[in-house]
Amino acid sequence: MAGTESSATGRYLVLLEDDSTVVGARELTRLAGIRTVNTADIVGASAAELLGAADGVVLNELGIALITAGADQATALSEAVNAPGPIAAFEAERTVYAIGDQPAAPVDGEFTWGLQATRADRSAATGKGVRVAVLDTGLDLQHPDLAGRDIVTGSFVPGEEVQDGHGHGTHVIGTSCGPRTSQNGPGYGIASEASIYAGKVLGNEGSGSDSGILEGISWAISNGCSVVSMSLGAATEPGQPFSEAFERVAQRAMAKGTLIIAAAGNESARGQGTVAPVGHPANCPSIMAVGAVDAQGAIADFSCGTVDEIGQVDVVGPGVDVHSSWPGAGYKTLSGTSMATPHVAGIAALLAQQTPERAWGLWARLAQTARRVPLPSTDAGAGLVQAP
Repeated sequence: MAGTESSATGRYLVLLEDDSTVVGARELTRLAGIRTVNTADIVGASAAELLGAADGVVLNELGIALITAGADQATALSEAVNAPGPIAAFEAERTVYAIGDQPAAPVDGEFTWGLQATRADRSAATGKGVRVAVLDTGLDLQHPDLAGRDIVTGSFVPGEEVQDGHGHGTHVIGTSCGPRTSQNGPGYGIASEASIYAGKVLGNEGSGSDSGILEGISWAISNGCSVVSMSLGAATEPGQPFSEAFERVAQRAMAKGTLIIAAAGNESARGQGTVAPVGHPANCPSIMAVGAVDAQGAIADFSCGTVDEIGQVDVVGPGVDVHSSWPGAGYKTLSGTSMATPHVAGIAALLAQQTPERAWGLWARLAQTARRVPLPSTDAGAGLVQAP
């Protein structure tokens, strides 16, 4: 997310009250003449594709409508938020990006420093039986280190297959769910036997939209994923409210047993005295926000922090000089809160293998078992996550 800014797509998100997708669709038509289709009625088409045939699409699993609207229609729907009825929130859809990463020097050893710092190299847990969804730029399905793994894919980017033409998705999936042993370098994966659900929500150029992410979350929930990892987002300004739509979606995901973990963002320049606020959507209270530390335990210069009451860092993970898989049977060492997030997601999968707790219970275990670090909680939250 370094060097990027949040920008509107020209579409809107309409949050509907719980169990109100049908009456909500009727209200959209009554108030603004907007006719929608419901994803529960149409299988195999993305929201972007469905928008070509309608004014809006209702993501039935999440209770969110994605619409196109003119100025008068937008005004009517915005005013409806404060009136009794099924419309709970109305906001502009944002463009989101793969959280910016920074090339770093290669690493040596049997395990990456991130696996060692989180004790994943010593854990008997492997994540077997746990479904982990990683929503990003996709996955290199031919990478030899993932041969024979249980992999389910879905693309929510119109016109693009899940095959990763960018690299970011392959790197973060490698950290969360790749191998702990590799013939070509250090072991770098945490939940090495988890089921991988690779959701492409960002295009090969590294960007996407809120609607693609929401579709990916809906897909993960419907597939029973215990963990959703998102190394993506958009920058925010101090005091900027979090998205009510994403917050309610996260709450609904939690109610169905799915924990969402997201990168805090890379907008800080701590060496210059600047600490930027946690980005969207990690700044939502019901999404676990992940900051980054280096091998010495210091907060990464770029890692966003808690600067006001709106968004806070919940935990930290290894995010500097992180070695992982890369398309073309390769490897790359990168830095960013993007790299810290899959460490946390992988450890969440290890914990989920060993306990029936899900959602808030899994969040609590991640926080309670985290190693306290000599950093303020505004930078590190509960601390550095630890494998069971």
